[in-house]
Amino acid sequence: MTKRPDILCIGSVLWDVIGRSDRHMKPGSDVPGHITRLPGGVALNIAMTLARFDLTPALLSVVGRDPEGEELVSACNRLGLVTDQVYRSDDLPTDQYMAIEGANGLAAAIADAHSLEQAGDKILRPLIDGPLGFVEAPFPGPIALDGNLTEMLLDQIAHHPAFSKADLRIAPASPGKAERLLPFIRSGHGTLYVNLEEAGLLCQASFDSAPQAGAALIERGAARALVTDGGNVTCDATPEGLLAERPPEVMVTRVTGAGDAFMAAHIASELRGAPRELALHRALATAAAYVAGGT
Repeated sequence: MTKRPDILCIGSVLWDVIGRSDRHMKPGSDVPGHITRLPGGVALNIAMTLARFDLTPALLSVVGRDPEGEELVSACNRLGLVTDQVYRSDDLPTDQYMAIEGANGLAAAIADAHSLEQAGDKILRPLIDGPLGFVEAPFPGPIALDGNLTEMLLDQIAHHPAFSKADLRIAPASPGKAERLLPFIRSGHGTLYVNLEEAGLLCQASFDSAPQAGAALIERGAARALVTDGGNVTCDATPEGLLAERPPEVMVTRVTGAGDAFMAAHIASELRGAPRELALHRALATAAAYVAGGT
């Protein structure tokens, strides 16, 4: 391995194809705008933000050996990310995500992460058979994990001895995949990063605020939960108590990746020893700058 990683990022590593318009959109809208293709995926978005905080993240995912995959791995290396342990498949194509955003937010999105799902536990081998960790000598550091993995694989991670010493930080990737995180609530292992809708799906309830949702997740068994609610109050919930803060007001220019920016900034702050209050404040400031068009 070329570098010793500060944190592992496990999950989707793909190309983001994003269409953005400054017009309000509804189903069937056909409007002018701009289309970009950028490295993306929840795990990769988190890793890229962590790298901007001068941390060295290593990726565990699957990338095809197709031209798109070669280009993506090269882009990751240029960004300072460790790709040595990425599973490179001869048979599976490189995944991709496509989204359309208007002035009123996300209009539609399709995630084609089938290769990640089909690769299964192959992406975890470096943590089970080395060099990053072994069953008898588990990886002891932080791991950012995204819910694009299958429910079966996430359940395996929640209970596998190779992950028993890790500081797990988990995001669902999308509301449609939120319930995949239930094994981490049942096991009481890891910190959940969810929005208000995702918290409701995990608790099979409807919540009016992030603090209400955070308290419910803790009551159901979660070790810790950070719940966001757009421009409304965000909550950091633990069995010891709740912290809440409202994010800065900004002009929203993009939404895809905002949750990943929040999560990465929060992890980076805590890895540097920031107390809970300061870590939450910095994460909200980073996410606000991101949706306003900053990096």
